[in-house]
Amino acid sequence: MLQRDYIMRLIREFMAALQLLLEGKDMERRREELKKLYEQYIGPYVLYHNATIDEAMRALASYDESQRLERMEMLAELYYAEADTVTGPDRNALLDKAFCLFDFIEQHGKTFSMERRYKMALIEQSLKKGSSKTRCE
Repeated sequence: MLQRDYIMRLIREFMAALQLLLEGKDMERRREELKKLYEQYIGPYVLYHNATIDEAMRALASYDESQRLERMEMLAELYYAEADTVTGPDRNALLDKAFCLFDFIEQHGKTFSMERRYKMALIEQSLKKGSSKTRCE
């Protein structure tokens, strides 16, 4: 029970920090703050930013099973937020990774989220415009 309370408090803290970050206008500062959120809540920014979705999933496997889906959702949110700070292929790659994680959570999680489904629809729509398709395996 205490572990569940901890992860829920961690998620609330993470979402509040992410929301505050997204309200900022300075794109360079936003990128730096996103890197800090990666480091604080998920792990090394360089690892997760440059990882393929398979590599990211393997790295997330190091978390206890009771926290894994929540950490995946945090990472998906970070990918989704970071995609707004870049353009072109980098943006599409981040959106693709976010979609794959959201999709995995949809299939394996126990909580329904309209917001998650809405973001997935936006990602699919955005990737279709750029003539990319999600490459989840």
